[in-house]
Amino acid sequence: MPSDPKVQIDRARSLVPGAHFIRADAARVDFPDEGFDAVVCLYSLIHMPLPDQKPLLGRIARWLRPGGRLLATVGETAWTGTQERWLGGSAAMWWSHADSDTYAEQITGAGLTVTSRLVVPEPEGDGEHALFWARRPSPPGKRESVS
Repeated sequence: MPSDPKVQIDRARSLVPGAHFIRADAARVDFPDEGFDAVVCLYSLIHMPLPDQKPLLGRIARWLRPGGRLLATVGETAWTGTQERWLGGSAAMWWSHADSDTYAEQITGAGLTVTSRLVVPEPEGDGEHALFWARRPSPPGKRESVS
């Protein structure tokens, strides 16, 4: 049975009492431009419908301050489908991901510079994912706020 999101947020609040937590649809949420030093998307984009992923990467690029960083795990090869009893659970897990070359194009098309790209094995299987590090460049003459 899936965890209740409220329970998970309550747990997080107890562990990090000074943090601000938001429950939102990651494919639809929006934040102010240049409001973040970093955005981390580990094994999350690949569970969103493909049509939602490219626009989200564009919003993430806007959210980053000049010099800000993105760390994202995406698909190495394109695949959309369901895995029954994933990790021994009772529910099916749904995946939807493009190939890593497509993600590289989408990340750079959003205005970010890919600084590193690594193929990593799936922790639970025999497939592979791609791990991207990217940064938002500073406009000419503007000092970066992130080192």
